[in-house]
Amino acid sequence: MSITRYSADEIFEMAEQIERNGAAFYRKAALGFEDSSVTDMLARLAAMEDEHERTFKDLREKLTKRDRETTVFDPDNQAVLYLQAMADGYVFDTKIEPAEKLSGGESLEEILRFAIGLERDSIAFYVGLKEATPERWGRDRIDWIIGEEIAHVGILSTKLSEVKG
Repeated sequence: MSITRYSADEIFEMAEQIERNGAAFYRKAALGFEDSSVTDMLARLAAMEDEHERTFKDLREKLTKRDRETTVFDPDNQAVLYLQAMADGYVFDTKIEPAEKLSGGESLEEILRFAIGLERDSIAFYVGLKEATPERWGRDRIDWIIGEEIAHVGILSTKLSEVKG
């Protein structure tokens, strides 16, 4: 297997796409419900994903020209192999928009379970990203986003418990 090296710019671009996909998913999912508590929750989650996208965009814009071209520091290739698996769709595919998987007829329980899976996948990606990111590229901001995504799982899990009764 040949290893693809990713620049900081490419990695942050992937992260931006994950966040765009998440926001689009929550907005589309909200269209399938009339209950304002559900639509409000999904709208809040979409807004948080928008904020995360802006964070990654900001991190990307702050990269120097040299940083943009630099591949991640990974002497044992562990983080690079992990990111490669992500990019190849072995863990989850950042190129597929989750919103496209919605038919509009899903139950709230189905939406919540799917969303928890999406959040779990993004956490896995960001943990790998954090390992490959030097402090100067914004490791602390990635850590913050990981915490936010974990909080999303909590929000979704709480709602799922309510739905299951």
